[in-house]
Amino acid sequence: MRVFKFGGASVKDAEGVKNLMSIVRQTTDELVVVVSAMGKTTNALERIVETIGQGDKRSVDQQWKELLSYHEQIATALGVNLKEAVADDVLGCVLAHRNAKDAVYDDLYDTIVSIGELMSTSIVAAYLNKEGVKTQLWNMPDLLVTDGSFREAAVNMQASAQRVKQAWNDPYRPRVVVAQGFIGGTQTGHRTTLGREGSDYTAALIANYLDAESVTIWKDVPGILNADPRLEKHTVLIPELSYFEAVELAYSGAQVIHPKTIRPLENKCIPLYVRPFMQPDEPGTIIHNVPKGQTKVPVYIWRKEQVLITMRAKDFSFVLEESLTQIFDVIHRCRLKVSLIQSSAVTVSVCVDHSRNMSKAIQLLSANFAVTYNEHLSLLTIRGTTPELIEQERQGRTILLSQLTRRTAKFVIAEQS
Repeated sequence: MRVFKFGGASVKDAEGVKNLMSIVRQTTDELVVVVSAMGKTTNALERIVETIGQGDKRSVDQQWKELLSYHEQIATALGVNLKEAVADDVLGCVLAHRNAKDAVYDDLYDTIVSIGELMSTSIVAAYLNKEGVKTQLWNMPDLLVTDGSFREAAVNMQASAQRVKQAWNDPYRPRVVVAQGFIGGTQTGHRTTLGREGSDYTAALIANYLDAESVTIWKDVPGILNADPRLEKHTVLIPELSYFEAVELAYSGAQVIHPKTIRPLENKCIPLYVRPFMQPDEPGTIIHNVPKGQTKVPVYIWRKEQVLITMRAKDFSFVLEESLTQIFDVIHRCRLKVSLIQSSAVTVSVCVDHSRNMSKAIQLLSANFAVTYNEHLSLLTIRGTTPELIEQERQGRTILLSQLTRRTAKFVIAEQS
């Protein structure tokens, strides 16, 4: 069996869903098709959560009406009745929580944002069945067991594997299964999410549990490129990567695959393909069990909306292990994502993704340290760099911090005004 994962861009409209069906029909293998929310639905649902928190019921109703209309248009173009395809409790979820102004944000976030995947998979499964591709729809909150760490839940591997295998061994299961990416559920029935772009991780977990032959992530790019084509004019396809290289690129901020995706695949030597959904015959990129190598072209990875925080002991004492423990305790409690760390005798600097918990983190750190910070920065990571490239990238930029190793350069860059 194989696992296919389709992201939001690949199912953003009716033509995308029809293309998904065409790809599914091209193989006779047993498939688990993992699907993300359609288009920019997750972003829209995040705005709804924020609006609920502000107590603006009228705006909540309007935003939900627009999002519902978007899904109705896709379903209608596919010949699918939205209200028949999608469960009532999913369609009614936003209105049921429109008064939850004082709810715990992270819990409310997972309850609302998870409906994007529930809607998209219901529409896709209904369309496949209508077109004669017999399909079973899995409800991943019942199968992927997580803890209660809302917005970035940890998966209970043993319990999840048992449930997924049991569902797969259903004697009445058809060749094709459709499953939500990104979401799971607690033992007590609360929906959770695995972190943004977590659908890749879902696909990898299912492949691990079922000993899949391979995983294919269908993207709107030719494969893994050496730079984001939206930011760099000239990009090069990287046809092959080792698991090690892929992990390093993902954790540096490459948006093509979720950072947690590789480990479940590497543990069972399952290859991962990244291929273009509009040119399904193109080979794309393969990530598999080959010796640790080095890409032959430099790889440019941008992380936007970064915050550089620098901490100094208030009494000008040295920054010792005890200080580092305090700093990283705050980072953990506020769930900040660290992309760079640099220290000297008296200061520690961390570059982190911007977070809604940033103000709280700064306040906690200021209790023990003199804190300065800069917002709206970019982090550029270059893997496979050279002295010439380093000099080239420095030109005309305000660089607040740089970090150089043998083959990697990192620059924290102020946005140009």
